[in-house]
Amino acid sequence: MITCGALGGPVRDITRRRGWRIELHPLPAVLHNTPKTITPMAERLVRSAQARALPVILGYADCGTYGALDELCTRLGVRRLPGLHCYDLLAGPSRVAGLLADEPGTYLLTDFLVRSFRQTVLAGLGLDRYPELWPDYFRHYRRVVWLAQSPGPALEAEARAIAGQFGLPLEIVPAGTARLERELERLLAEVCAGTAASTTVSAHVPGLAQVPG
Repeated sequence: MITCGALGGPVRDITRRRGWRIELHPLPAVLHNTPKTITPMAERLVRSAQARALPVILGYADCGTYGALDELCTRLGVRRLPGLHCYDLLAGPSRVAGLLADEPGTYLLTDFLVRSFRQTVLAGLGLDRYPELWPDYFRHYRRVVWLAQSPGPALEAEARAIAGQFGLPLEIVPAGTARLERELERLLAEVCAGTAASTTVSAHVPGLAQVPG
């Protein structure tokens, strides 16, 4: 599984808990700042895995590639997770769409973004070097919503500090990882079904390569 770095942590936790045998290859989450780079990097890993005769899936939503990942999936015969972005995978597309319909100026946080905000957002967008650019990026936001997967006092404090940088209050929406887990299970089962005729697979989903530690 070639997965987005923003989902790498929960995907790894889920696969270990479920005992799934998957070889994970997370790509850097900072690629979201330059989405055109996601597909070429994913393609190199897909081709490398296919050269080893491994079934491959993409642990990505569209993630701002505007269909480029779908084109890659069609061309190389792989599947990806559904949705436009990781927010859909965590909270569900209708729930996310509702949040944005209620307030288009909503800045969404996940646990990963809370933990990595300084590196992924501030450094990734150059705001650590050019803080005067902050209004150019964020002046139109009206609220900050944390789609909380594993809420706790320390992480909540970090989320509130981020909202404070926006000068906005924090809203917490429980999301968890159950939906992500269901989509992973469905996708892995599809891959197993597609390879069962030509390979011997385990009775456990997904029956792929051994997970590296």
